[in-house]
Amino acid sequence: MDGMVHVYTGNGKGKTTSAIGLAVRAVGAGLNVYIGQFAKGMKYSELNSLSNIDNIKVEQFGQNYFIKGSPTEKDIDSAKNGFKKIKEILKSGEYEVVILDEANIATYYDLFTVQELIDVIEERAENVEVIITGRMADNKLIDYADLVTEMKEIKHYYNQGVIARTGIEK
Repeated sequence: MDGMVHVYTGNGKGKTTSAIGLAVRAVGAGLNVYIGQFAKGMKYSELNSLSNIDNIKVEQFGQNYFIKGSPTEKDIDSAKNGFKKIKEILKSGEYEVVILDEANIATYYDLFTVQELIDVIEERAENVEVIITGRMADNKLIDYADLVTEMKEIKHYYNQGVIARTGIEK
């Protein structure tokens, strides 16, 4: 199988942004891209741009982003339903690139297990590239992946009280 598995993790900014950059590059090469966002239901600015690109489909499987809280029952149900959808998407071969945004957070909060995620990736159609983003990537997933990038926070203005800004962080 030529499709590789990427993991973008760490506490630094840029995991989703990097995955979206790869999505745009893939579309430029004529590939179809599917982005499933776990633990996210809010309307981020990138959704406006991505909705204008024919070869990218985005679906959200969350209510609000709960990285510093706990998932609600609705978040849990949404993630489980999303995971079922991801199984279908990966097997279909309709998309050459599949991005599982915040799937690391989903496994960290036991919305589905790391082993379930790996099993689904193993069953994917041939040549599907999979990108998994989110903080706190499990060591088992890190060992499994073909490429792992850690975004390391050196300095962030968030620590001085700057909230997420539209067009930059959201």
